[in-house]
Amino acid sequence: DSIWNHPNLIFGAIGIFVYVGGEVSIGSFLVNYFSQPEIGGLTEKVAASFVAFYWGGAMVGRFIGSALLQKVKTGGLLAICAVCAAGLVAVSMLTTGHLAMYSIILVGFFNSIMFPSIFTLGIAELGPLTGDGSGIMIMAIVGGAIIPVAQGWIADHIGIHHAFFLPVICYLYILYFALSGSKPNSERYAKV
Repeated sequence: DSIWNHPNLIFGAIGIFVYVGGEVSIGSFLVNYFSQPEIGGLTEKVAASFVAFYWGGAMVGRFIGSALLQKVKTGGLLAICAVCAAGLVAVSMLTTGHLAMYSIILVGFFNSIMFPSIFTLGIAELGPLTGDGSGIMIMAIVGGAIIPVAQGWIADHIGIHHAFFLPVICYLYILYFALSGSKPNSERYAKV
């Protein structure tokens, strides 16, 4: 058996790549974003203090998510969080002022369960290949170094407000993974 015969691992590695990329992109751009006159018009010092709410939301969400994951299916909760995150980023892009600011901060809460959920679904049913599969998943964290650079290029050429479409695409991929790409071989090739 080969790790490459497990589509949930491949799709999961892409999921980790885009998740970490989207999360880091948002976190990295918040100070500049909140400093924009049409968003918050904040000084960089004040804007930086709001970044803690983004990461704090992720912490609170991890505690709540941990309890929820005991009662609901991982893929279902991941799908809900991906839809909410994509929607909140889109709201932020399409609005201004406090709504744009607080909607992007709230994304941190919905990011909370994504990494462990994608990881768990990605290595499902790998058996003796779990170690190798885990290594591939961990290497995919490099998305956190690549996607923010791409978003920076877009921000420089189109504008910071609209550069957030890249994290929206990331979250939509995570939605696909949650609903379809995460199916292990036992579900993917089940006899009907």
